[in-house]
Amino acid sequence: MTIPTVTLNDGGVFPELGFGTYKLHGKEGVDAVVSAIDTGYRLLDTAVNYENEQEVGEAVRRSGVDRDELIITTKVPGRDHGFDETLASARGSLDRLGLDRIDLYLIHWPNPRVGRYLDTWKAMIRLREDGLVRSIGVSNFTEEMLTELIDETGVTPAVNQVELHPYFGQSALRAFHAAHGIRTESWSPLTRRGELLSEQVVTDVAAAHAVSPTQAVLRWHVQLGATPIPKSAHAGRQRENADVFSFALTDDEVAALSGLERGRLGDMDPRTHEEM
Repeated sequence: MTIPTVTLNDGGVFPELGFGTYKLHGKEGVDAVVSAIDTGYRLLDTAVNYENEQEVGEAVRRSGVDRDELIITTKVPGRDHGFDETLASARGSLDRLGLDRIDLYLIHWPNPRVGRYLDTWKAMIRLREDGLVRSIGVSNFTEEMLTELIDETGVTPAVNQVELHPYFGQSALRAFHAAHGIRTESWSPLTRRGELLSEQVVTDVAAAHAVSPTQAVLRWHVQLGATPIPKSAHAGRQRENADVFSFALTDDEVAALSGLERGRLGDMDPRTHEEM
């Protein structure tokens, strides 16, 4: 299965759908990531705080797929914010991954109380210049935080990975991304609550296209111009999640799904929420 790609603002190629690895650990985690690669996923998302960089790296080596075809994402944790700390954190991630480069390096959370994400961003620019990182971006950044990075360094993040699903559509932030050439990436694209997939509007849209509710929601992300990163350890669901490029929602269907807006999953506003 081939997943279409877009071009990032730094010229990099980026899939329209990726594979999340949160909570995938041990042999089962390695097997799940290998299965995802076999299915056709080329964007793999991990993080220091997921504690599974080793599993992702092992899966890359076991997959047999050309390394240049894969885009491995990892993230700087809050405890490693700062210029020198970020350089060291990247080296640690590379060691755990067992790879010679990180394809997409993100600041996991801005942690504004700590106030060191600008220094972290400057270190990431250095890592890109040194060839240890291919593309750099952020996660959970607001419009104001993105503007600060751009104004202070002249370097626009290639990606901002944020909470995004029909309950929380982030329309203003997505418009800002589009205006600045930042690719939106969706974490928890199906939410962490089961009720989304049983919403009447979701099941109606799915039935209209003879697809699953999951596929209908993931297609909504794609048509918004966002890259969702669903996670599943099961090969069948991995295939189903990736099979969203053979049909298209109508504008009315996209609007209907967007009409489910109710807000964030929980108290995870990046202006106040912090993770170390």
